[in-house]
Amino acid sequence: MNPYYDPGKAHHTPQGFRNTARTSGKTTAEFFRWQRERRNLVIPAPTADLAAVAADLEFIRTNRSEFAVTWIGHATALVQLGGLNFLTDPHFSERASPVQFMGPRRWQRPGVALAELPRVDVVLLSHNHYDHLDAGSVDALATQSGGPPLFLVPLGVDRWMEGAGVTRVRAMDWWESLDYEGATVSFVPAQHWSRRTLADTNTTLWGGFVVQAGRRSFYFAGDTGYGPDFTAIGARFGGFDLSLLPIGAYEPRWFMREAHVNPDEAVRIHRDVRSRRSLAIHWGTFPLTDEPLDQPLADLAIARKRHRLAAEDFVTLRHGGTLKLDGSPR
Repeated sequence: MNPYYDPGKAHHTPQGFRNTARTSGKTTAEFFRWQRERRNLVIPAPTADLAAVAADLEFIRTNRSEFAVTWIGHATALVQLGGLNFLTDPHFSERASPVQFMGPRRWQRPGVALAELPRVDVVLLSHNHYDHLDAGSVDALATQSGGPPLFLVPLGVDRWMEGAGVTRVRAMDWWESLDYEGATVSFVPAQHWSRRTLADTNTTLWGGFVVQAGRRSFYFAGDTGYGPDFTAIGARFGGFDLSLLPIGAYEPRWFMREAHVNPDEAVRIHRDVRSRRSLAIHWGTFPLTDEPLDQPLADLAIARKRHRLAAEDFVTLRHGGTLKLDGSPR
């Protein structure tokens, strides 16, 4: 039984949670079909230079006034807004796996090491998959100098956090908001799913976050397929100064479509949520799916052209790169 079950909420079920659009999910048989099909697949190594750049650590560590984002890798980004340091889906371990001796291994190191971060005020965790919720990173942040950050998590992930000994946690449902140190944080829908073990599929929620501080705002989409939620998010919040949108892990489409957007769909999300500027995340870090690690770069360029979107409106950074929202990438 879902302990959070509210029969008045369409995304709640007695067993767990579901998407706004009635997605079918993928069966174990379909997963093994994908694994059979890719058995002899040779994925080309990246031809683009994906090497990390030297992070501007002096700026990152001292910044308490400028609105800026630093891409650390995959879905991990440091967003500095309203004098606060927000960290999205922190993952600093070598592998996106329940164990560190097997599973998807990093192609690219984190652009900023855990020890190089400023004190993190708020961690935004989108869902419980191993490439987004990393136990080692959570433990390190919970014991950071100066005290733990506030961990904002989807319903149900708070139980996992409690089991890990992390107590400064707030679980949130879709469209719920809270105020923290002058900022308002809202948890919003995404089209995805959750699973940490073989027996807990969709028993915890998933989603994205909106942060507003003063007159500035950002949206972190988490991990998502394309669906009807984004126009609703754009309408409710009236647009964003910055959106962090995933562009990778999208092939093969027959298997990934419901859960992961491709770059063309990411550009559609940029339009739907009325983002003034977007940063591409969730690419170039872990080899999770069948497209080359640099393919999202080429496909994003094609999508921008197709949708007549300027390159500076939907940007990419190298690992460790910083974008100031009133200026150019550093």
